[in-house]
Amino acid sequence: MISNQQKHLHQLKQTIESYYPISENSWKLIESIAAFQTLKKSETLLQNGEIAKNLHFIVKGVLRAFITDQQGNFYNKNLFLENYFAGSKVSLMLESPSNFTIEALEDSIIINLNYKRYISLINENDDLKNFYIAHLEKNWIIDKEQREIALVMQNATERYVSLLEKHPSIAERVPLLHIASHLGITPTQLSRIRKSLEKDL
Repeated sequence: MISNQQKHLHQLKQTIESYYPISENSWKLIESIAAFQTLKKSETLLQNGEIAKNLHFIVKGVLRAFITDQQGNFYNKNLFLENYFAGSKVSLMLESPSNFTIEALEDSIIINLNYKRYISLINENDDLKNFYIAHLEKNWIIDKEQREIALVMQNATERYVSLLEKHPSIAERVPLLHIASHLGITPTQLSRIRKSLEKDL
């Protein structure tokens, strides 16, 4: 009988190998630094001002990374769903306080990878290094640039449709308030967009 944890670890391995194939030895090394954590809805994973220690792989659930201004308004920097890695990259790399908070929007299961040990493994194993570079290029360079361009070049409806194409279940799982913030629009604007899209169906 395969345990849930083994299934979850297999999910992590499949995600890594979707970027670059790794050896069994390298996988065992990654497995050796993996630690499971469960989060309840609304529970904080990383607090603004805290120095991040772990990279987080989402097995199940949704996390949001958000910034709060001095007036108490929040802006959702990122929404992370299953099979994504979340974390404050700058805080991890510079060992500096995080500029944002990461919170669970659903009951979630995550696998934490201790960042210092993870980077040591990457530096010592070429296949892990190749995975790391491929992941960095896709998620922190290509996707980031596409999102920045979309904010300027696409209208809000196009940005919402793109988000639904990427994550079809997101509107049922994430409060519209958070989706609107992620898209850089108001909840009222998002409601109007959703109504007009329903009419077009």
